[in-house]
Amino acid sequence: MVGPTLTIASYLLGSISFGLIIAKRRGVDLRSIGSGNIGSTNVGRALGKPTGRVVLVLDMLKGFLPVALAHWVLDLPWPWITAVGLAAAVGHVFPIWYGFRGGKGAATSGGVLLAALPPIGAVTLLTYVVVKRWTRLASVGSLSAATVGAVLTLVLDGREWPVLLATGLWVLVALRHAGNIVRLLRGEERIG
Repeated sequence: MVGPTLTIASYLLGSISFGLIIAKRRGVDLRSIGSGNIGSTNVGRALGKPTGRVVLVLDMLKGFLPVALAHWVLDLPWPWITAVGLAAAVGHVFPIWYGFRGGKGAATSGGVLLAALPPIGAVTLLTYVVVKRWTRLASVGSLSAATVGAVLTLVLDGREWPVLLATGLWVLVALRHAGNIVRLLRGEERIG
């Protein structure tokens, strides 16, 4: 019963939008500014980079904490670790508290991988930082990090459930960045 309960709790935690909460406390409607996204990049544009970084860390923790609990504290089997991790990311992308209109899932997915597969998660997060700084495009950093996470999990780990987790996160991030991919191909993606 612990696995299903933690999976539901992980989804509900993932559904908390720290970007919307912080912006609302400052009198800002985040959905009407910039990209309208609830994630750290748009928060950084609307409220300043330090606030964007706070939201980035909080969104990562939404994925990290439930997976760390499942994996390292409760020692649940991999099918439940996978379910808990995917639930956190799905919660961020489709939050029950906000009409299922959420963010793009990259930071939460990074937190999931960091807790589930720490070395691969660390390389994934480093990929995001390096690529974002190099290109100055958060979308390229997010897509690169998700891709690196999925590929490294397949190549270095290879177990069915970790691969399913990393691949599921990659699919979620890629689908949520579909508009960004189109803008990248047109050369219209916004720097930031």
